[in-house]
Amino acid sequence: MKKLPIIISIFLFVFTSCNKDDDPIAPIDQLPAATQTGAGTFGCLVNGEPFVDNSDSFNCFYQFIDGGYYFGITGTDEDYDLVDIGIFTNNQQLIEGQTYELLDTTSGNIYGSGYFLNSTSIGMAATTNENNGGTLTITKVDFENFIVAGVFSFNLINPFTGNIMEIREGRFDSQFTQ
Repeated sequence: MKKLPIIISIFLFVFTSCNKDDDPIAPIDQLPAATQTGAGTFGCLVNGEPFVDNSDSFNCFYQFIDGGYYFGITGTDEDYDLVDIGIFTNNQQLIEGQTYELLDTTSGNIYGSGYFLNSTSIGMAATTNENNGGTLTITKVDFENFIVAGVFSFNLINPFTGNIMEIREGRFDSQFTQ
């Protein structure tokens, strides 16, 4: 009978000491929070897998040049063959609260882009177009503190394989240079 309390104690110890941190983290929970403070974040899901900027050279600009507005933000994650994902405007002003279609590189448009590397480290770029586009919603534009934040979703065609890359749940929050 003296063994029963010991067995119960061991049983309770084993089953109450399981670590819940062993549970896998959902891909969307691995993305940076959707903030609007100039935090310097960029992330999205690429075909359901987290893509989070891990570079030391995060780049974001929003400039007024020759009578037009030009914006660009690029995130880098070298863990994938799609190493850079960006959003750019070509002579298009961004307005807080506005949702834009991501089209092609024509003047007056906003577009998504990606830079792919193949197995031999040869790179090729791809951009959205009328057939494979998406959306960008600007959640904050602050010219006093130079902050821009937004959410995005679009498709790109991998120029090496022809496969559609689904970029979803995208978000960025950055200070920009003028």
